[in-house]
Amino acid sequence: MFHVVPVIDLREGGVVHARRGDRGRYPPLRSSLCAGNDPVAVVGGLLRLHPFPVVYAADLDAIQGTGDNRPTLARLKATFPDVGFWVDAGFRTADAVRGFVASGLGDAVLGSESLHDLAPLAALKGDPAWERLILSLDFRDRFVGPPDLPDRPNLWPRRIIAMTLARVGSGEGPDWNRLAEIGRTKPQASLFAAGGVRNGDDLHDLAARGSAGALVATALHDGRIGGAELAALSR
Repeated sequence: MFHVVPVIDLREGGVVHARRGDRGRYPPLRSSLCAGNDPVAVVGGLLRLHPFPVVYAADLDAIQGTGDNRPTLARLKATFPDVGFWVDAGFRTADAVRGFVASGLGDAVLGSESLHDLAPLAALKGDPAWERLILSLDFRDRFVGPPDLPDRPNLWPRRIIAMTLARVGSGEGPDWNRLAEIGRTKPQASLFAAGGVRNGDDLHDLAARGSAGALVATALHDGRIGGAELAALSR
């Protein structure tokens, strides 16, 4: 089954609208699915559109080292206990991942842009937290992270996100070449596309080319991807 994973970007307790990875300039989210940008209202609006089993949350304050949105994440988990959350909170160490997994708030997304070296992945491999880990391979013009990580698929967990930050919110379409390259490097991985998804046609193309799913935000909030398309993909 192909999984569409809606994305919320959290800053100072609210949801902002991500565009091209320029985090300092993200405006408050304006959505056709809800009033305002309170995270509970936003996730509630997404769930009225479709019963998404998983929501991806980027804690921008934690990623940028200016604070965190842990209370907001706890409020979301308490309000939506049946939803699984994938959370990127700028984890830099194996202990940070273990601590987050132990909190019960969700699965940990380890973004390559937050890593200084491969030590956290090496330490987590074989650890109970390994199965709760998702690796985001982050790209701007080129790969952002430890330079040898793209060539070490033995240190990649089962779930991989191909994150093209320059395409986030751009409506330019998925980064097909990069997805194909990562898919060839670890064919057995569950690969999720992130950045540039425009519409239902992109989702169908991703599914046809073997992606496990896609992270989507803008096209859900502006109505380009609707409930009927999501239901059809889930069947």
